[in-house]
Amino acid sequence: MRKRKKGRKLHRKRNQRKALIKSLITALILKEKIKTTEAKAKEISGITEKFITRAKRGGLHSRRLLARFFSSKIVKKLVTEIAPKYKERRGGYTRIIKLGPRKSDGAKMVIIELIK
Repeated sequence: MRKRKKGRKLHRKRNQRKALIKSLITALILKEKIKTTEAKAKEISGITEKFITRAKRGGLHSRRLLARFFSSKIVKKLVTEIAPKYKERRGGYTRIIKLGPRKSDGAKMVIIELIK
C-alpha cells in the first residue's frame, strides 16, 4: 500500500526531478498551454495552482516567495497578468485534456492549460 508518500518520482533523481518540474511550470506559465505526459501534468497541476494562489495575494512577501522558485520575468507575468484573471475564482486554475498515447513508447499524452 502507498501511504504517506507525496509526489511522483518520474523515474528521476531528486535534483533532476526538481529541475524538470521547474521547467514544466515555467513553460506552462509562459505559454499557458503545454503538451506533456499525464503523470507529469498531474504532478505540476497542484504545484502551479499553489503558485497562482500565492500570486493572487500580491504584495512584496508573495513576490519574494515566488522569486525563490522563478526568475523575475516569470514572477512579473504571474502577478500582473495571470493572477488578476483568477481574482474571483477560488481554485482550479489548470485543466488537463487527455490525448491519445504517444507513438514511440505508448505514454499517455495530455495537454495541460491555464483556464481562461
